[in-house]
Amino acid sequence: MSVTPGDGPGNGGARLVLAVDTATDSVVTGVAELRSDPGPSGSDIRVLAERVVTDHRRHAELLTSLIAECLTESGTARTDLAAVVVGCGPGPFTGLRVGMATGAAFADALGIPAYGVCSLDALAAEAVPGVDTTSRALVVTDARRREVYWAVYEGGRRLRGPEVAAPAVVAEELAADLDEGRIGAVAGSAAHLELAGWTGGAPAITVPTVRGLIEAAQADIVADREPEPLVPLYLRRPDAVEQKARRAGVAR
Repeated sequence: MSVTPGDGPGNGGARLVLAVDTATDSVVTGVAELRSDPGPSGSDIRVLAERVVTDHRRHAELLTSLIAECLTESGTARTDLAAVVVGCGPGPFTGLRVGMATGAAFADALGIPAYGVCSLDALAAEAVPGVDTTSRALVVTDARRREVYWAVYEGGRRLRGPEVAAPAVVAEELAADLDEGRIGAVAGSAAHLELAGWTGGAPAITVPTVRGLIEAAQADIVADREPEPLVPLYLRRPDAVEQKARRAGVAR
């Protein structure tokens, strides 16, 4: 590749970025070129390779090989990477830690920054353009246990969330916004959006994308900001902890 981590503002600020997300049932990863100044197409993020595989039982088995496929397809050596973007959830404990551990390991081994982003922010980034300040976006994903993770956005800014609740609670909380048409776009799980009160069309974006993940971290990457430590957004205790607590309660 002609773009290397050393490329800076004088070369258009081009950087090659690896994106990883395992916050949903899908394993998402890919490589994109991020420029601080938009190219001829008007876009500053060009996805070079992307893989999305839905299999919540094989996150750990799939992720490393999918990353290798994306690096090969994009013609990118690991040492070409300038940054890693990692979806930090909210999501189930077991799946989420696979992506975070893998992304952190890549960044540590290569000596490059790893930027953590809310996975719901990545979904919202492609649901409504950040310049659109007239429409709100609702993002809902499956939290299992008959609950959902959700957040509301406006003009590219998160107004509320991320939170975890039963879909009926979300529907009640957003009843006025939904009834008055203030929610103009949605992203995430179609089935769970419907349970949360959405009656419009099916979402075009159902899982985080490479473009959305990198867009959520774009400002920090371009400014070369020191990333915050990667912190998983579990929003509730891991299943194993709750099961252990329930067993202890029964024993007492």
